[in-house]
Amino acid sequence: MTKPFTGIRILDFTRYVAGPFGTYQLALLGADVIKIEPKAGDDMRHSQLSKEWAEKGLGPSFLGINSNKRSLTLDLQKPQAVAIVKRLAESADIVWENFRPGVMDRFGLDYETLRAFNPRLIYCAVSGFGQNGPERNTAAFDGKLQAMSGIMSLTGHEDKGPTRAGFALCDTIGGMTAAFAVASALYQRAQTGTGQFVDVSMLDAALSFLSPQVAEYTVTGHQHRQFGNLSTTGKVTGNRFKAGEGDLMLAVMTEKQFANLMRGLGRADALDDPRFADWPSRSQHEPALRAIIEDALAADSAKNWEQRLTAADVPCAAIWPISEIVHHPQLEHRDVLQHVPSPYGDLTLVGSGFRYELGTGGIDRPPPTIGEHTGEILAEAGYGEAEIAAFRAEGVV
Repeated sequence: MTKPFTGIRILDFTRYVAGPFGTYQLALLGADVIKIEPKAGDDMRHSQLSKEWAEKGLGPSFLGINSNKRSLTLDLQKPQAVAIVKRLAESADIVWENFRPGVMDRFGLDYETLRAFNPRLIYCAVSGFGQNGPERNTAAFDGKLQAMSGIMSLTGHEDKGPTRAGFALCDTIGGMTAAFAVASALYQRAQTGTGQFVDVSMLDAALSFLSPQVAEYTVTGHQHRQFGNLSTTGKVTGNRFKAGEGDLMLAVMTEKQFANLMRGLGRADALDDPRFADWPSRSQHEPALRAIIEDALAADSAKNWEQRLTAADVPCAAIWPISEIVHHPQLEHRDVLQHVPSPYGDLTLVGSGFRYELGTGGIDRPPPTIGEHTGEILAEAGYGEAEIAAFRAEGVV
């Protein structure tokens, strides 16, 4: 079936994570995403996590969020390159960038300029703090935003201090927020016939994901502290517990689940203990309850306990490293990890995080090498072979 965004063309000026993660979502769903890069390519191509892949210009972090895109290299310092973008923008649906505010203006590729000859254009600008306000020109990377947004004030252990999430959390939140915003703007354009400017602030997006915690403070004055692995509900059986081998994360939130846990551990007697009669009592006597749970868990590994307790309808999981979860049969069943051939062998990459009845997103082509589709895209825009050769000779592309 046709994917939902088939026929939609995106001029993608984004780099690093926040921007490319957003355009990747629409690329998976059929959009023709033209990745416009400098001749050195997106910096993420050269990630030193793997020297072998960095030398190919296909660093692993880049590979993870750039499938289904085409690459066009342009030197935007040259007027001819700017003219090429303007020609492409005449028939594009979306321009998407994540520079600091003002950078695209200096190239002469700002929203007001481009919409003058394409009023249907949707222009998405992703930045750390948005297009206005006192922080608009402040540099913003994921670590800064995790610290500034309040996320790190909630994450970590009181005795050891705050910690950041182990991945680019604010970047991916910003990218997914942008994808939702652009999809919404496309829907609105279908009703009005006109495009619009979409201003995505990564700080704003992070706060939107903290809506419950923000409301708890603004309404009641309650300030969260760092609870380590304890559930945000404060229920003591929503935490990490040591097993005979490894750790088990429990997410036991209801009375029924608590009863199932105690019976599953062979400690049904604890259900009659007045110290554990209700949630306040369990919190008050947390050390004693933890001792009972961990004494029982010591008899087997976390992985085996996960299977046994899950069968007893107890929400729990061992701590799965990525090297193991990628082989989980649940992911295989839903085709989450997809295999795509590339000039460097088959790649296994993550596709869309949801499924449609019709037109589900998927990976159809590998992430592009630097400038791989430059000639193809210019030819589609009406440039002849001689013009393209001249562009190459002059360093425009």
